[in-house]
Amino acid sequence: MNLARHIALIDELCFRPFPAEHGPSDVGFSGPGHHVAVLESGGPDLDPAHWAATVDQFEKQRDAVYELLASRWGDVDPWNLQTVLLRTEREDVPQPWAWLSHEAGVAWLWEVQGTGRWAAVALADRDAGGAVQLLAVVTETAPP
Repeated sequence: MNLARHIALIDELCFRPFPAEHGPSDVGFSGPGHHVAVLESGGPDLDPAHWAATVDQFEKQRDAVYELLASRWGDVDPWNLQTVLLRTEREDVPQPWAWLSHEAGVAWLWEVQGTGRWAAVALADRDAGGAVQLLAVVTETAPP
C-alpha cells in the first residue's frame, strides 16, 4: 500500500474533469459526473480463509486512508450503503451511488469543500470469493 499515492490520487480526482461518456480510465472508470479509482485490488480467491485475510488487510488500508482524509475534511460516520441498495429496487438511485451500493456495504463520505464534489472511500467486498477492491469515488452527485 502506498498511502501517499492514494491520497494524491483522491486529491487529483477532486479536480479532474469528468468525461462525457462512461468508460475505463487510467485508475478505474469514469462517467458523466463521477470517477471511480481502484486503490488496491485482490483477485478472486476460492479459498475462503485467504479471501477473508485479504478483506481484513484492505479494511486496515481503508481505515488508514480514512484517518488521513478525516484529519483534513473532518470525522464522519460510516454511511450504510445497504439502505441505498434496498432503495435501488424501487427507486432510480443516481450513479455512482447505485453501483457502489452493489459493491460495498459501507463507505466513508465527505463533501469536499470548495469543489462541488463528494469523495467516498469504500471496500468492495459484497461478492464473497470474488475480487476485493479498495475504492475511491469522487462525484458531483450528492448522495441519495
